[in-house]
Amino acid sequence: MAHILSSLPRSLLFSFLAALAAFFSVFPASAAESAPPLLLANVYRPGIVLSDYWVSEKFDGIRAFWDGTHLYTRQGAIIAAPAWFTADWPKTAMDGELWAGRGRFAQTVATVRRETPDDDAWREIRYMVFDLPRYPGAFDERLPALRNLTEELKRPWVRTVEQTKVANRAALQALLTQTVAGGGEGLMLHRGASFYRGGRSDDLLKLKPHDDAEAKVLAHLPGKGKYQGQLGALWVETETGIRFRLGSGLSDAERRQPPLIGSWVTFRHNGFTEHGVPRFPRFLRIREDWPPAQ
Repeated sequence: MAHILSSLPRSLLFSFLAALAAFFSVFPASAAESAPPLLLANVYRPGIVLSDYWVSEKFDGIRAFWDGTHLYTRQGAIIAAPAWFTADWPKTAMDGELWAGRGRFAQTVATVRRETPDDDAWREIRYMVFDLPRYPGAFDERLPALRNLTEELKRPWVRTVEQTKVANRAALQALLTQTVAGGGEGLMLHRGASFYRGGRSDDLLKLKPHDDAEAKVLAHLPGKGKYQGQLGALWVETETGIRFRLGSGLSDAERRQPPLIGSWVTFRHNGFTEHGVPRFPRFLRIREDWPPAQ
């Protein structure tokens, strides 16, 4: 290995070492080992048997897993919530979203990321619980158990996410339109007969008026023309390993001070090519609730 590295041109060697450092700063061994195996959503597509699913609002907050002792992020980092926030919570594992309300994602991130919790800020946060990961039985059975749990807990900031059934695709679209018009992000569909299992599957689906996804920043590509001396585009990689340029949607300020290499960003797109590459990707925002680069 040392012989191979010593034979590389200096510029390639520096690029390789920088990429390697970025990788390990974002994926430290301890975080990877402690990350909870959460149920993740696929994207809704026509043809799904809607009668099999419960439908709820998709909350634009921070995913949080309660293991009976601590709250964890999706990546496995402990969330520094105030002691009163989780006082007397059950030993039962819960899966949910820390949420400050519609259109307040930035406020949620700022509150939850603080190493020293701000009591006043946390009083604006609710824990919207949508599942009991370790409870036996299908979701149809876990849902009433979840409702009973939050009712018995009697904490106004811990709430069971409201679930409903829709009759057909037209009713689903009408609910999506109503939710988005009110400032919501979209809808989630949870298969009633499904057991909780980590990873992506059709047991959980997301439906939004636009497609979006996350990608890790691998490199900064230099700009040309009016962007000379600034960022031209980000070279990014999705969670599934697809790499592509992401230049559209970046503001002038973001081109002057681009997202750090190793950080995660959210982008919107118009579906995928036959090779899985996002069509017409547009930068949306930095995922500040995901592990920041060092």
